[in-house]
Amino acid sequence: MQQKKAIDAHIHVDLYEDQNRLFMLEQAFQAGIEAVVAVSMHLESCKIQALLAEKFPGRVIPAYGFHPEQPILSDEHKDELFAWIWAQHEAGESFAIGEVGLPYYDRTSAEESGTPFDEAPYIALLDQFAALAAELDRPIVLHAVYEDGAKACDIMERHQVKKVHFHWFKGDEATVERMIRLGYLISITPDVAYEEEIRQLVERYPLEQLMVETDGPWPFEGPYEGRATVPEMVFDVCSHIAAIKRLPEQEVREKLLRNTRGFYEI
Repeated sequence: MQQKKAIDAHIHVDLYEDQNRLFMLEQAFQAGIEAVVAVSMHLESCKIQALLAEKFPGRVIPAYGFHPEQPILSDEHKDELFAWIWAQHEAGESFAIGEVGLPYYDRTSAEESGTPFDEAPYIALLDQFAALAAELDRPIVLHAVYEDGAKACDIMERHQVKKVHFHWFKGDEATVERMIRLGYLISITPDVAYEEEIRQLVERYPLEQLMVETDGPWPFEGPYEGRATVPEMVFDVCSHIAAIKRLPEQEVREKLLRNTRGFYEI
C-alpha cells in the first residue's frame, strides 16, 4: 500500500524545544510528510530555519520575514534583516518571504484597552516585504485576518506579487471573493475539525487554491486538546477538507499536495 503524503505549509519549527525539533521533523518525514514550510518570526528565527534547510534540503522550505504580532522593528534591525535576506538570495538559496503581515490581534487588543496603537509602521513594513517578494520573485506568506485581509490584498496587488499565501485566514465574504479572483492560496489548520467559520471557508474556497498547515507549535482544541501539534496533523486536515468538499479523501490529499508543491516549487 502506497504511503500517503502531505506538506505542512506553515509551521514555526524554531519555536519547538531544541531537543525535540530534529526528532519531530524526522518522525514527520518518516510518516509521509514530504516537506514543511518553516516560517520565521525575526532575524534569529530566520537563521535557525536556514540551518534546518541545510540539514533537510528540499524538506524544510524556509520562509524569511518578521511576524507582525510583536513590537515593530527599528530601522537598524530592519536594514539588517533585509540585507540578510538579500544575501541568501544572492547565494542562490531557495526560500519564501514570511511570515509577514499586519498586527490584527495586537491592534484590536490595544483598541479594546484604550491604548494608542500606530498601525502605519506595520503597513509600511508589509509594503517593503511585498516589494521584496516581487523583486526576488518569491512566494509571500501572510498573517492578515478579518479587515486586515483587504489591506494586505491592496498591497499585494500594488506590487503585483505573483504567489500570495494567506495562512489561517478568517475574513469577510468580499475579501474572500477577491482573494479567489486574484488566485491567492490559503492554508487550513486542524481547527477545521471544530470551527464552523473555517469549515464554511473551506466550502467556499476552490480546492485548487487550498493547502494545509499546522501553525505548530500552536495548540488546538476539540479532538486535539492536550496534544502537541506536529506536522502529521495535516493528514486529519486533508480528511476534513475532503468531507466538506464531498470528494474522495485520496483525491483531495493528492490535490492539496500538488498545490503546495507547485506554489513553493518543491
